[in-house]
Amino acid sequence: MPLSDIQAKLLIVDDLPENLLALEALIKREDRAVYKALSANEALSLLLQHEFAMAILDVQMPGMNGFELAELMRGTERTKNIPIVFVSAAGREMNYVFKGYESGAVDFLHKPLDIHAVKSKVNVFVDLWLQSKAMQRQVEALEQSRREQETLLAQLQVTQVELEHAVRMRDDFMSIVSHEVRTPLNGLILETQLRRMHLERGNTQAFSMEKLQSMVERDERQIQSLIRLVEDMLDVSRIRTGKLSIRPSAFDLSQLVSNLLEVFSPQISASHASVSLHAQQSIIGQWDEFRIEQVITNLLTNALRYGANKPVDVAVYTEGQYAVVQVRDQGIGISQENQQRIFQQFERVSSTQVVSGLGLGLFISEQIVAAHSGKIEVSSELGEGALFKVYLPLVQKI
Repeated sequence: MPLSDIQAKLLIVDDLPENLLALEALIKREDRAVYKALSANEALSLLLQHEFAMAILDVQMPGMNGFELAELMRGTERTKNIPIVFVSAAGREMNYVFKGYESGAVDFLHKPLDIHAVKSKVNVFVDLWLQSKAMQRQVEALEQSRREQETLLAQLQVTQVELEHAVRMRDDFMSIVSHEVRTPLNGLILETQLRRMHLERGNTQAFSMEKLQSMVERDERQIQSLIRLVEDMLDVSRIRTGKLSIRPSAFDLSQLVSNLLEVFSPQISASHASVSLHAQQSIIGQWDEFRIEQVITNLLTNALRYGANKPVDVAVYTEGQYAVVQVRDQGIGISQENQQRIFQQFERVSSTQVVSGLGLGLFISEQIVAAHSGKIEVSSELGEGALFKVYLPLVQKI
């Protein structure tokens, strides 16, 4: 609210109504509100309700006189700074005036009142009050500005930390990508160089059907590794832009998991672990078969990778309105701190073993499950393995 819209409130106290009316007529203007009191008690009541720019008090009143009212005002926090002007019909004896100043007056008027003097004094005190209000507004504005700057500074500091984290994540990601891409590429390059060497030497024995079969299988593994890396990066891009597509169709979740374990046979054998399946017969639902297979593949891959070559248990069952796929390993486990991080991008469980991958599997899996209106839960203790549960609603709400 601008100061021009504020009315200065003036308090006049006199036990004679005619004096109040006459004084009001002298000092009232559109930008002022005049409050009248016929006694000190009535004045105190008004002082508790309003903020006054000044008070004009008659000295001689029955009951509590003007001096006593002024002393009460000066002793109260709310009213101690209100300028007080005394009005008296008594003579100009110095001791009377001094008593007024001792009671806290800032000025003294004598009756009969000088019209110009009254108007002039009131104008001065109202102007001073308005100036104090303007200064108060400026102080409040400065304080508000300071608070806003502090908030902005805090936001900038948070943004800086987030940017630094993003830069570190980018650098880490580029380092991981370059390492992960280099591994299959190096394999393909070495295979190509080896074959070129055999061809240049005319060593046709190196290209027997058995050896060619082995070469093709190695090439396929390296190419599939590259494809998985590219697909993971594409999925992250789709998730960020909200374009991760879910195409639900009816299929048997138990059968999907069973088929997937057969596909995983080479990896299971290579890990020297065993995988057991306990599946409820025929759990039919409307889900994206390709995406759900992607989620379970990620969980199985992690279970074999971190399972310390120990048995892995897989179960498929229904629980309430959900179909549940759980994968339990008996490996290194996940700390409570890491459990908060593993579903973030580029995060991999810290361990002494060297692991491959971009650290995107669980992030992508959680986003896929969330897109199905489901959820992934993990429970684990260090050294005691990990249990992942995927909940998929039987009645789809995609």
